Amino acid sequence: MENKRSSQNIKILIIISALLFIIGVFIENLNVGQVNDKVASLTAEEETNVVEKTVLDTERIAAAYVPRREVASEEVVSRYAKARQRELYNSIDEITISKDMDLTVRCNVSREDFITLMAGVKADTSGFFEQNAGLIYDVCEKYQLNEIFFCGLISAESGWNIAGNHRRTHNYISLMGKGGLLQFASIEQGLEKAASTLHFNYLSEGGRFYYGKTLAAVRTRFCPVNPNWTNLVYGRMQQIVK
Repeated sequence: MENKRSSQNIKILIIISALLFIIGVFIENLNVGQVNDKVASLTAEEETNVVEKTVLDTERIAAAYVPRREVASEEVVSRYAKARQRELYNSIDEITISKDMDLTVRCNVSREDFITLMAGVKADTSGFFEQNAGLIYDVCEKYQLNEIFFCGLISAESGWNIAGNHRRTHNYISLMGKGGLLQFASIEQGLEKAASTLHFNYLSEGGRFYYGKTLAAVRTRFCPVNPNWTNLVYGRMQQIVK
């Protein structure tokens, strides 16, 4: 009888031990899973922080050097553009001229500043130079002419008020043909022809009337009958930049 009871007790102990073992394994697996989940969560969070920091640093670097038009305000873009312009061009106050200057060297001012300069020329009584300053700047850029020289020459040949015959023909530097003053269809065509003629015929080596790149050299064939032509043109140039 006692042997049978002992045998039952042993079976109960074995069953209890097995249950405890199973419970222990389950708890251990549960803890390990929680730890793994936490580690995975921390790793994902760290990766997100790294990505966000990288993006943030990249945006700061970009914003420091190039104002992005898609995010920068118009005021910021405008300030940046003006700063770049100041680096590329001289100011109006830095324009210099001389009687012996190279007439193919431009003033190196911005188009906007040149328009401002011509708007302030008191001698421009008709407003012709102020109204066409942008066009004058463009043809001088195209044909490599000094802007002050080109305006001074137009003023010397047509007058500050642009004489009637020059207005009608749009011939502002007195280009002559067999029938007298050549005629052009518009202000644009007249200024274009004036600039191209000066460039190709008078101020380019190999040109038909090339004797050099100064006022005196241009006068040799442009206006040989008037010895005072050089002083006349230069005086008009001085009126622009005084």
